[in-house]
Formats: sequence, structure tokens, C-alpha cells
Amino acid sequence: MCIAMPGKIVAVEGNKAKVDFKGTLVDVHVGLIDAKVGDYALVHAGCAIEVMEKEKALELMEIFEGLEE
Repeated sequence: MCIAMPGKIVAVEGNKAKVDFKGTLVDVHVGLIDAKVGDYALVHAGCAIEVMEKEKALELMEIFEGLEE
């Protein structure tokens, strides 16, 4: 099963962005959204599929952290 994960956009260049997932930077395709540095994006299979409100992204990150424990 695949799930989408939230991450923070730290750099954007064209249709690619660097997204921070708890300290791990990943190159992500952002052509489907209007990506800006500082936004939180929901990422699935290397593609950002939604810009998220910061509070919702942080809440989802916390839920995933709880599942890891």
C-alpha cells in the first residue's frame, strides 16, 4: 500500500522542488500544484498532489510519527 506524506518545500526550480521530510531532502515533481518555498505539500510517488495548510500538515506528520512508534 502507498500513502501520501506531507513535507515542507524548501526550494523550487521549475517543475521540481526540494521537499523536507523530517530532515531528509527529496526531489519532488511539483507541476500539478502552485508550489512556493515555505508551503507544505502532500507528496505521493514523487509528485506533489496538494498544497496543505501548515496546521493540517503538522497534524498529519504527528499521526505518522505515532504510527512509527
